[in-house]
Amino acid sequence: MSYDADPHRGLHSEDGALRGEHPGRAADPVVKAVDLAWLEFVKPDLDRAETFARDFGFGVAERTPDALYLRGSRSGTHALVIRRGAGSRFLGPVFQAADAADLERLATATGRDVTAITEYGGGRAVDLTDPSGLPVRVVHGVLEHAEVPGQLPLSINAGTAVPRVNAVQRPVREPAQVQRLGHVVLSSRVFLRALDWYLEHLGLIVSDFLFLDGQRRRGPTMAFLRCDRGSVPADHHTLALHLGPENGYVHSAYQVTDLDALAAGGAYLAERGYRRSWGVGRHIQGSQIFDYWRDPDRLLFEHFTDGDMFDRSVEPGWATMAASGLVQWGPPATRDFLGAAPSAALLRQVLQALREDNELDPRRLAALARAMRS
Repeated sequence: MSYDADPHRGLHSEDGALRGEHPGRAADPVVKAVDLAWLEFVKPDLDRAETFARDFGFGVAERTPDALYLRGSRSGTHALVIRRGAGSRFLGPVFQAADAADLERLATATGRDVTAITEYGGGRAVDLTDPSGLPVRVVHGVLEHAEVPGQLPLSINAGTAVPRVNAVQRPVREPAQVQRLGHVVLSSRVFLRALDWYLEHLGLIVSDFLFLDGQRRRGPTMAFLRCDRGSVPADHHTLALHLGPENGYVHSAYQVTDLDALAAGGAYLAERGYRRSWGVGRHIQGSQIFDYWRDPDRLLFEHFTDGDMFDRSVEPGWATMAASGLVQWGPPATRDFLGAAPSAALLRQVLQALREDNELDPRRLAALARAMRS
């Protein structure tokens, strides 16, 4: 690929991969997932979960005694399923297969069965487990909701283009209406094994790799993965994985209309007592304008707008992993967002990770800690 055609050129990864580095895609994946379908969580209080969901900007597709099904304004499957249960935790991601034959192919390759989904939405599924131990479901034939009216982008006067004349700009202070699920970020103690599993089983491809300063020869420690839709553009990342002492959920992201919807929605959340973790700013990898919030159980949710879209032709970029490399403009990444605040829970995770057979060792953990401070 010529540098002129490479969107990484001159940004954060101008030299691309070095000889022998991870290619960022599998030669012959079992299937190619077309998107994230939804994410699943457990919450003890569905009423409280629904209140936050509506304040964050979700619509309710269905509510049963034991589950809450949340949707965005765009057409498609529901975006979140929240199940009643003890504690508050992430259950796992659900990916969408291109067709029914892909489910059969995936089941055959993994020794699993294709099963009917008997709850709201219907469809069929193959249930898998990734190398981190996280349940991963792949579905097809699930009910897809029709698009509903959403927030419209504001008409902007910019330079000599003045479409708004004799009219004032007054964004409404209301929830930033979620259009769709964008991505989920996961941490893994076995990052490279998990990365290869998603490439080989679901056909995801890498948009960007990050590596620890001074340890590039040991391989990447974070990857931003997108769906391979050929010439059809896909989100810069549908799944992001990084090496860390904890296996599981980091955050999930939901697209909103524009910057005004995001900022006014943030003001609405603040007025209702929710806690902003980090924002507003613009990322580097993915370019999204972002705003991160904690739900009442401290799980992290992101509003975003204006993200990058790549087709299959874009090869992976490579950059050093650093907190300062997460943002083009906006406030520095907070310790809350980075998960870098000292705590008994973090210490337990580190000690547990060092006892196990995984990709973490004292040198890597020290480099990760430096990256989060840099």
